[in-house]
Formats: sequence, C-alpha cells, structure tokens
Amino acid sequence: MSTTTDLAVAAVLFGPGLAAAVPVLLSQRGARTDSAAIQQVLAESAAERATRATTGDGQAPPDGGEPAPTPAAEPVVRLATVLPFRTRAAA
Repeated sequence: MSTTTDLAVAAVLFGPGLAAAVPVLLSQRGARTDSAAIQQVLAESAAERATRATTGDGQAPPDGGEPAPTPAAEPVVRLATVLPFRTRAAA
C-alpha cells in the first residue's frame, strides 16, 4: 500500500471520531461550570437546612402549616400456612 492510500484510510477511519470529539470536549467544559453552580446551590441548601434544624423543631413547615404526621407501626404480616403434600416414592 502506498502512503496516499494509508492517509486516505486513516482519514476515513479517524475523521468522524475526531470531528465528533470537538463538540464532546466543548460540552464537557460546559458541564464543569454547570457542576460548580449545582454544587454551590447544594451547599447553600445544606447550610439553610442546618440552620433551620438548630433553630426549630424541624417538624413544622416554614410557612406555619401542619407538621408531618408521625409514622404508625405497621401490622405484622403473617405468612400463609404450608400444607404438607405427599411425594411420590421413587420407582
């Protein structure tokens, strides 16, 4: 094979991958800034919940509505009775 053929085959094989790599890398860079913004919002939310937990009982909503109900004990589930069936004797 000649050098020209090798270059043509390489362009056909690697060209689409290289063309698709550019937008993927650009989107990864954008995702990093989005991730930083999300982490900032989560940190603010965690700080707000921590101050709310220390200042109040944590049961009543902030707008003064009805508090969350206390969980009731679930009834014990009984299993069905197992009936013994006769098995056939080996012949």
